[in-house]
Amino acid sequence: MFPVSRVEPRLAPLLLLLAAVPAQAQTPDAPAGGVTLAELSVTGDGSARSTAAAAFGVSAPPGSAPSVIENPVGQVVDSVGRAGTIADRPAVNIGSVLVNSPGVTVRQGNGARDVVISIRGNNARSTGVTKNTVVLEDGFILTQPDGAARFDLVDPRAYSRIDVFRGPQSALFGNYATGGALAFRTRTGREIDGYEIGTDAGSFGYLSNYFTVGGVSGPFEVSLFASDARANGYQGHSSYDTQTVNLLASYTPSPDTRLTLKVINNEVQANLPARSSLDQFRINPYQRGCGIAATAAAGCTLTNFLGNGAFGATVPVTAAQADFGRNDRRTIVAARLEHDIDAQTTWRAQVGFDERNFDQPFYTTSSRGSYPSWNLLTDLTRRYDLMGLPAVGYVALAYNTIDNHITTFNRALGTGPALGALIGEQAAVQSNFGGRARNEVALSDQWTGVIGISAENTRITGRNFAYTYSAAGRRTSVADADRSFLNVAPEAALVYRPSIEWAFRGRVATGYTTPAASNLFVTAAGLPGNNTGLRTQENLGFDLGFDWTPSETLRLSLTGFHETFRNELVSQSPGAGLQSYTFNAPASEHRGLEVGADWAFAPGWRGVLAYTFDDQTYTRYVEQLSAGAFSQRFDRAGKVIPGVPAHQLLARVGYDQPTGPLAGLGGYLEAIVQDGFFLDNANQLRAPGYTILNANLHYVTELTGGYARRFTLYVEVRNLLDTTYAASAQNLANSLNAATGLQNGAAVLAATTGSIYAGAPRNVVAGMKLAF
Repeated sequence: MFPVSRVEPRLAPLLLLLAAVPAQAQTPDAPAGGVTLAELSVTGDGSARSTAAAAFGVSAPPGSAPSVIENPVGQVVDSVGRAGTIADRPAVNIGSVLVNSPGVTVRQGNGARDVVISIRGNNARSTGVTKNTVVLEDGFILTQPDGAARFDLVDPRAYSRIDVFRGPQSALFGNYATGGALAFRTRTGREIDGYEIGTDAGSFGYLSNYFTVGGVSGPFEVSLFASDARANGYQGHSSYDTQTVNLLASYTPSPDTRLTLKVINNEVQANLPARSSLDQFRINPYQRGCGIAATAAAGCTLTNFLGNGAFGATVPVTAAQADFGRNDRRTIVAARLEHDIDAQTTWRAQVGFDERNFDQPFYTTSSRGSYPSWNLLTDLTRRYDLMGLPAVGYVALAYNTIDNHITTFNRALGTGPALGALIGEQAAVQSNFGGRARNEVALSDQWTGVIGISAENTRITGRNFAYTYSAAGRRTSVADADRSFLNVAPEAALVYRPSIEWAFRGRVATGYTTPAASNLFVTAAGLPGNNTGLRTQENLGFDLGFDWTPSETLRLSLTGFHETFRNELVSQSPGAGLQSYTFNAPASEHRGLEVGADWAFAPGWRGVLAYTFDDQTYTRYVEQLSAGAFSQRFDRAGKVIPGVPAHQLLARVGYDQPTGPLAGLGGYLEAIVQDGFFLDNANQLRAPGYTILNANLHYVTELTGGYARRFTLYVEVRNLLDTTYAASAQNLANSLNAATGLQNGAAVLAATTGSIYAGAPRNVVAGMKLAF
């Protein structure tokens, strides 16, 4: 079922070595002389669901029906907690946390702490926003109705837990859940119970100051997190400055009624380096000495600007000359009402406003826009007996809409991020309306069954004006979109627990992702125009796996998956400085294996392992390439889908002194291994794989007799061996030779700019925090 995929020879010995020594730091509240592991996955049976489980954002009292995303039976869900990932380390971005979960791929995004997250490779080809994954925070949707989610606004230190849902999830989350979902949970007031202040500082001018305050007073519970992070950046022209505020507040006027308020605001100002070609990456990976084109060092990426900002001759510039950057803001305000109708039934209703505002003058064009959106959801959860069998039922109605307004300009030479001619104006409205239903039934003491379904209609209406210029003047072309997509996604799962140590699960589920309005208006040339023929991406997935917990010190989870895709949405770059465009690959297959392990193998010692094998191939796709007078069609069936590493692994081994004068002192060594992957549909060029080692030392002590309660100190060396590696690589479009009509080879692709961002070299970050 899982064919062998290529592994770079230099990675094989390390993969075998690290697989034998998984690791994670000990939890702070572990008993002396040993540890008790947190849950590795959430796959409990229906009869065992806790009636007192806290819902997202509210500490629900006993008797309220549990939220459906708290303990979803039969799902493949990993929970990443604070210990070893957030609490005792400088978590610069959320990627360093989520890489602890099997199935998750992390790519560097565009500036600051922006990262692109993929689950099972479903978004690994993107270098801008996260798609194919629904993102929630405290139960509120952070994915906008066009499917876009960004992680600039996510500061890891605000969270107590992140649940990673792997595989098709549209029956539970609706549109855009073909890869899965991420459910962030911020620390509640009672978890904080006071306030904390902290500072991190490190290499390349990195400085982050943050504070958290939270508590409970009568019916009120509040937690507030705020941070300011800035750095000079390890690449040329990559400094940034970002601020985040995250509020979670609840009011419980009676035992059966709860109100929750959620507010997030993030501002980011970031300079961006230019993405290099693979050849340039090998020469000058960090784009140093790239001040101006006339004196640029070897390997600097140059971008050609139109001399007059409209048409004609071009002039090469560096990222610093052109002042590539981002100036973005994201604001979310949401509220939820929960009411226990009776001891077995809970009704919820929530509404959220989410506005994404951006000014992005980077590469040959500059985009400015505002994307305000609304999310509305109402659901009902009930525990009941189904023909004498314990059951949990869930029904929901959801509606969301986004109003896109964006203008696109050519870049021009001038002071700062100067703009040239207007080349595109887009206005579009996208709305999603649908219903979901799910039922979990405890068939016996050992068997639990699940069935669910989602039906949703998506409507996109919009118009795009594209402008081209010549000596004769401006020419205007108009593309209109009026598309409607109706999608249905069923799901079924079965869980068998023969004993408390074993849980076996099987699942079949479907997912769908509709094109976004922005996809419909970027042509294969990478310019504003007509691409309105895109279809819905659909996948059918089969999961089979088990969880084994022979003791409180060992947990092992293994899942095999096989997913077939129809009309998979694939994005790639047509060339340097141009916008990425999206196309449908008619048929493809994704199949793989996910392994998670957590083992406290001796007093104070802990290991963790997260391994993913992911093999993705086109099964039906013919690509047409044209150049000059030539046009050819190439059958890509059997080719590996670009952008997806076949193998990736995180392994960590660490020790925390459990008792004695040095109690609270600990450290760990961590390895992150990623296989190389193809950059093009013809499988001619590969981005190199890499192995990164990180080392951490930390100390946590409880303080007595003073005002402060706890002191935490940590230092971390990341990329210990100073490995040069590609942290992000944009897929490249294959091309024809205009003179011969033959497909250009790997040498042409390797010289194509607009693809690679290098990862950070060796860097040190140290920090401290006080809890009061």
